[in-house]
This record gives sequence, C-alpha cells and structure tokens, in this order.
Amino acid sequence: MSTTPKPAISTEPAVVREPPGGPTMRAIVLDGFGGLDVLTYTDIPKPRPKDGEVVIRVKGFGINHAEMHMRRGEWAEAAEVSGIECVGIVDACPGGEFPTGAKVAALMGGLGRTINGSYAQFTRIRAENVALIESELSWDQLAALPETYATAWTCLFRNLHLTAGQTVVIRGATSSFGQAAVKLAVEEGARVITTTRNRERFGLLMSLGAERAERERPDLSAHIAEAKEIDAVLDLVGNSTILDSLDMLRRGGTACLAGWLGGLDPIADFNPLLQMASCVNLSFFGSFAFGTPGFALSDVPLQDIADTVRHGRLDATPSKVFTFDQIREAHRVMENGEAAGKMVVVLD
Repeated sequence: MSTTPKPAISTEPAVVREPPGGPTMRAIVLDGFGGLDVLTYTDIPKPRPKDGEVVIRVKGFGINHAEMHMRRGEWAEAAEVSGIECVGIVDACPGGEFPTGAKVAALMGGLGRTINGSYAQFTRIRAENVALIESELSWDQLAALPETYATAWTCLFRNLHLTAGQTVVIRGATSSFGQAAVKLAVEEGARVITTTRNRERFGLLMSLGAERAERERPDLSAHIAEAKEIDAVLDLVGNSTILDSLDMLRRGGTACLAGWLGGLDPIADFNPLLQMASCVNLSFFGSFAFGTPGFALSDVPLQDIADTVRHGRLDATPSKVFTFDQIREAHRVMENGEAAGKMVVVLD
C-alpha cells in the first residue's frame, strides 16, 4: 500500500456528522477501534454539497490496507466512515467543476481520515481530489483503478522518471499496488524484475510481463545479477529493505519508498554517512499527497489508464468483488493475506 500508518492518537474514530434533518444514506461506520465487528451499518445524513466540493453517488470502492489500519486505531486520523477512494456519479457540484451525472474517480484528500470516506452510498470530497473517468468499463473494473493505479503511476513516472528500456526492480510485487506497478512498467516498455517472499507467486509475476522474479530477502543487492546497474527500484517492502534497494542502483539511479509490507519499524539509528550508497537518490511518495499543492489528481492520466484497460492492453480485473453488505468479509480476506490482488466493493 502507499499510505503511511501512524500511531493512534485517539481511542475513538472522529465523528464527522452532517447537521440533522434532510435525506439520509446507508453507511458503514467505525463503532470504535478493533476487529471486524466494529464495522457497523447505519443510516446517517447524506452529505450536503458545498462550494469547491463534489458529492458523489458511490458505485464502487477499492479495499486498502490503510482502512485496516484505521479500523484498528493504528492511524493518527480516522473518520467515522472509512474508505480512501471511490468511483461513482456526480450527484452535486455547486462550483461547477464537474457536471452532474458525470462518471468520476476520487481518492484521499482526507477521505476516511479527516472527512467521512467512501464506505457509504454518498461521499463528499474536494474537487481537487476528483477526476473524470468516463468509460464503458464495469464499475468493478473502474473501482480497481483510482488509489492503486494513481499511486503506482506517480511512483513510476514522477518519482522514478521511468522510461522505456530502463531496468526497474519492484519489491513486494504481488500486492495489488505492486501488480499495478508491474503492469504499468511493462506497458511503458521497461525491463521489470520483481520480488516476492513466496516462490509460488513467481508464475503470477511472470504472467504480468515481468522478465523474472527473485525471492525477496533483506540483502537482495548482494545476490541480484544486475547489482549496481539498475536504474530504479520501487520498494513496497519498506524500511527493512530500502537501504538495500539503494545499494543495487547504478550511479544516478533512484529508489522510491512507497509501501510497508515488511512492517512499520523505523530504520534503526539511520546514518546516511555510514549506511547510504553514494550518488544515488532516495525518493518517497504517499498517496495522501494527492490534492495538495503540486500534487493535483489531474496530473495522473486516469482516463488514459481506463482506456488502456478497455482496449485490452492492461488487465485491471479485481481479484475479488464484494457487495456493500460484505465489508467484514472483505476486511477478513485482506487481513489474512488472501486477496491475491485488488479487491473492490460494488454498490447496487
């Protein structure tokens, strides 16, 4: 995943309620922090449109590890309604940034953190965090795109500046984020080497277009044949491997840290003078930056990505599709590592 869990600072989710009265909607709310049972269904007021914001009728949303950390209370911020991304139809947009009835995608910008998120029939978000995504793709396919593909695209082409013919190592490539990055890098014409802890997943990664898969290990740079010749590393394993990722780069190469599949423990006593390779670049990206100055969601070609999927050059089929009433099962599958790719929820 692409967002950074932080220590919990509250024992209860932040209540972000609309004023009483008016229409209501069905939502999944956090009844405190904890296990699957804190995900509860209730009716709450439908969000009211405000200038500079968009109210979206949610048609589908992806399931993300960030929402698991929010549910557990492991995040510094967690709204009562979780969900950091969605696709749907514009229900209201007072500022006119998007036409009513348009298909759109939305992600981050406080969704699920400081404002109620996408685990509901409607959500309201800043216009800066919304993008048109007109497409004939089904809602389940569209729901698999926003967070995963926007983040993977940004890491590859804004942080790593990946181009055709370059060699990129993607560590933690069997995650939904990793698989999206592999597909995008292959589509670009890069040479893609992947890693996974599970040898049984080698075939999956090869089927995505990777040149080969390596067994993930903390000292991979000492065992990979291309060490000191690699142009870029997208490290989704995290703090436990990022220094090793820097060690395998060529002079002027870049490693982008964007995930923590290996855990959240910090790098102990990090001293660049003693631990960091010379003449290489360390980069970071967290998807919570989308919508902030310099990180407009419009920078990401989500429409082009959707078109590439529609034309069959990119497979964005979700690994599992759940109904709105199956949110606890979706979280159970995610928590147990059974997802095998991007999971989505589709609303009727």
